[in-house]
Parts: sequence; C-alpha cells; structure tokens
Amino acid sequence: MTTALPTVRRTRDGAVATLTIDRPHKLNALDYPTIDALLAALYEVEEDDTLRAVILTGAGERAFSAGADIPSLAVSIAGGTERALREIVARGQGLTRRIETFPKPVIVAVNGLAYGGGCEITEAAPLALAAEHATFAKPEITLGFPPPFGGSQRLPRHVGRKLGLELILTGDPIDAARAAELGLVNRVVPAARLLDEAAALAERIIRHPASAVTACLNAVTRGINLPIDEGLAVEAAWFASTVPTPGVTDGLARFLSRH
Repeated sequence: MTTALPTVRRTRDGAVATLTIDRPHKLNALDYPTIDALLAALYEVEEDDTLRAVILTGAGERAFSAGADIPSLAVSIAGGTERALREIVARGQGLTRRIETFPKPVIVAVNGLAYGGGCEITEAAPLALAAEHATFAKPEITLGFPPPFGGSQRLPRHVGRKLGLELILTGDPIDAARAAELGLVNRVVPAARLLDEAAALAERIIRHPASAVTACLNAVTRGINLPIDEGLAVEAAWFASTVPTPGVTDGLARFLSRH
C-alpha cells in the first residue's frame, strides 16, 4: 500500500511505515509544505495502532535532506523577526520535537548528505543508520545564524560541548564514519543495504510489546537531561504504566513457563 502527500511519500511493509522526503531535485530540502506533510504523516502513523515503527529517509541517492529550504527561509526572514520565529523556528523545532518524542521508534536512514535541518532531524530521532557515502554538516553559521531546528541544543548533548561547537562554529562537514564515532548515528552500512538494515532494526524492536517500547522511548527521552533523581522518577512512572499491561503478563508467563 502506498499513499502520497505533496512532498512526502508513505509506504508500508507490515507494521513498519517508511516516510520518504520526496524533493530530490532540491536535495530533499525542507520547505514549509514538506515539514507540514511530515507532521501530518507522523500523526497518521501514530493514530494507526497496526503500525509499530517508522523509517524516515530521502528520495534519491544524493541527499537525506539538505536542510531548510533557503528561498522559503529568506522570505520569512525578510518579513521580520516575529515572522521568522513563527515560520522557521516554531515549525522546525516542532518537527524535531515531534520526532524526538514520538511514541513509536523512528529510525532515520541517512541516504546521502544530511545538512542543517537534515542533521537536526538525525539528532532528534532515537535511532539512525547512515549509508557509507552520507555526510553531515551544520552550515547555518555560513548564513549568519545558529541552528534553528534544535541543533544548537541536541548536538552538544549527543557529542559533548566542544565537539558540538566545532561542528556548529565551523560549518565543516563530517563523513558517516565520523558521525558514527561521535554517536550521531548508530552505525554505517552499505548504501544498497540501508533500507533493509533499517527494516531489520525495526523488526528487532517491534517483536517486543508496544507498551514496553513506548515506555522505554519515553523514559530515556524525558529523563536523559534531568538530574539523576528526577530521571529515576521518570523511569519509575513509565515502569508503573506497564505493570497492568498484557505485555508484562505475557512476558512473565513465557519466562516462568521455561523455568
């Protein structure tokens, strides 16, 4: 089954949805209709209980996403600070926050360059794989502003302040191997195997109860930047949410029947 949104393609294989940013002629740059289409597609996936995981990738072989669509961004900035904050920052941070807090696992499959907003989506996603030819960069400084989709906050949390600032302040690209070394992606795979490896990772996750997957995602995402005592309270709350679920009942019964 395949459904189409203006610049986002959605396909389905069993319980896994694949969202493809489909502007290859623009290196899959994120204009406003594309961001809105991604948000709409994520809403549809969340509402469908038969879908358990999301793979997010880009059309073609050159780019996952070159980031924000610069002509759109220039028009917003020309309209003044309030318009720029509303159209660029609120929309861009809304997308990355949605991906970061999505209740089902989102696996980014980086099939080429991931610059600017494309890199920020990768930072926000809980899991990411990169093709061998993928590259990553934070070029916003060359346009005179800091990353506006959450990258000034998430990247240093991933890789540390000094390494994060080196990437943000220079705008220099890094290759896939370096991205994996820094922890920006989980691992690097051959380009021809990228989507298959992402699907295999999704299957390894969704074999577990949906309630447990959601609890793990939320416990980590919501607790990771809290002081340890507050983080432990988040962990306890999400553990408590799973206690009355069939996932726990069935999992314990399976274990006990083997011993």
